Amino acid sequence: MGLGVRAAPFTYVAHALAVAAATMVLVWCIHFRGGLAFEATNKNLIFNVHPVLMLIGYIILGSEAIMVYKVLPTWKHDTTKLIHLILHAIALVFGAVGIYCAFKFHNESGIANLYSLHSWLGIGTICLYGIQWIFGFVAFFFPRASPSVRKGVLPWHILFGLFVYILALATVELGFLEKLTFLQSSGLDKYGAEAFLVNFTALIVVLFGASVVVAAVSPARVEEPHEYAPIPES
Repeated sequence: MGLGVRAAPFTYVAHALAVAAATMVLVWCIHFRGGLAFEATNKNLIFNVHPVLMLIGYIILGSEAIMVYKVLPTWKHDTTKLIHLILHAIALVFGAVGIYCAFKFHNESGIANLYSLHSWLGIGTICLYGIQWIFGFVAFFFPRASPSVRKGVLPWHILFGLFVYILALATVELGFLEKLTFLQSSGLDKYGAEAFLVNFTALIVVLFGASVVVAAVSPARVEEPHEYAPIPES
């Protein structure tokens, strides 16, 4: 399902937006929110680890895993597949730690858990992410299905992976909205610098996610009939 244009320009845009989003979330959590900590008297510092890990570790690293076939199109398929697998595993670990920090913040602050749509989608998304990773590992890495089975399930693996990715992006957007709403209800200036920073960060993430998805469905080379190289028979 190529778009008739190479994926490379969209990967360049995605990387630039990734740097911008990572910088903005760090400025928000460190400069405006006071810093990061796994243990602190100020429990808000524990929460601050959550958006940093979920955006940089979960979304951005997961995006790099998705784009690796387009960023390194001349590399051997087995090499890019291994990078794809490892980056997704690291993203999954960062996501799990990020969710742990949110629970830790809630528990130590006396706040209820899992009461919002953001939290429901967050748990659901990371579970689906884990299922997708395990399926990919078993089908394409070890013990590895037969070539005919791999060819048959690859389109579904790609489709389900993009679905989980888009769901993760939606969850991040809900997280920005939820946190900013809480801050504004506690007195944060609705038109202040921090509010604008959070909103613009969320917009950058939307553009970043769109760039990643377009790169994923575009061919590494214009002449390629499909978005991913076929699985070799050997």
